[in-house]
Amino acid sequence: MRLLAISDLHLAAAHNREALQELLRHPDDWLIVAGDVAERLEVTDWALGLLAQRFARVVWVPGNHDLWTVGQDGPDAARGVERYDRLLTIAHSHGVVTPEDPFPEWPGALPDGVKRLVIAPLFLLYDYSFRPNDVALSDVVAWADEAHNVCGDEIHLAPDPFSTRPDWCRARLDETRHRLARELPDDAHTVLVNHWPLRRDLIRIPRVPRFTPWCGTTATEDWHRRYRAHAVVSGHLHTRRTDLVDGTRFEEVSLGYPRQWGHSRGVAGYLRTII
Repeated sequence: MRLLAISDLHLAAAHNREALQELLRHPDDWLIVAGDVAERLEVTDWALGLLAQRFARVVWVPGNHDLWTVGQDGPDAARGVERYDRLLTIAHSHGVVTPEDPFPEWPGALPDGVKRLVIAPLFLLYDYSFRPNDVALSDVVAWADEAHNVCGDEIHLAPDPFSTRPDWCRARLDETRHRLARELPDDAHTVLVNHWPLRRDLIRIPRVPRFTPWCGTTATEDWHRRYRAHAVVSGHLHTRRTDLVDGTRFEEVSLGYPRQWGHSRGVAGYLRTII
């Protein structure tokens, strides 16, 4: 029994959809899906249904592409929190664990020194605090635009009913802190799962160096220590890697767009083993 992880499936790409369909059954394994499944709700519905049939349990968190408003009418026209709620309904229809559900405890073999392990799916967004200190919040989009690094969220990711994405981020941070304090057992370690990285120092994206403001929040800098993380799983950057900070493994588990992964390996070749 293993805990596996992947993110950024980007199933708008036909090749990625075909590759996902070829993924074999893992009847004993759990799968973490760390966001950016698809922009269209019907594609997300198809993908989570497929994965729920092929894994013993699926744990999902939303990414920014999942939250994009891409339709003029119908379900894909939903904005902000309403869009997130529609994603939750889809996930729950397939028995998929979301950031709004009780944190599941890992039932398999435990790492050395760990007595209990809880998987905590998070939805935290970003607040532009991963910008340089000399760039004002009001100037961050113009600063990124100088290098053509502005995220598509500025067009597609609505924060409704919040006024701004940082406002939504603050609300998510407050709610999540309360839940973690209230629901995590005192003797448990965690696997924290969030689409966006929890630490700025782990962002290495030289091709788009001014994209960092859309990559997380400095408010989570110490969450791996505060919540006794055995591992932290994220995506978003499309820079598959493993880092070690304070004894905690940080796993960036993106698949990415078709040009960013080796098709001969299939999706199975990019499933990261967490436990």
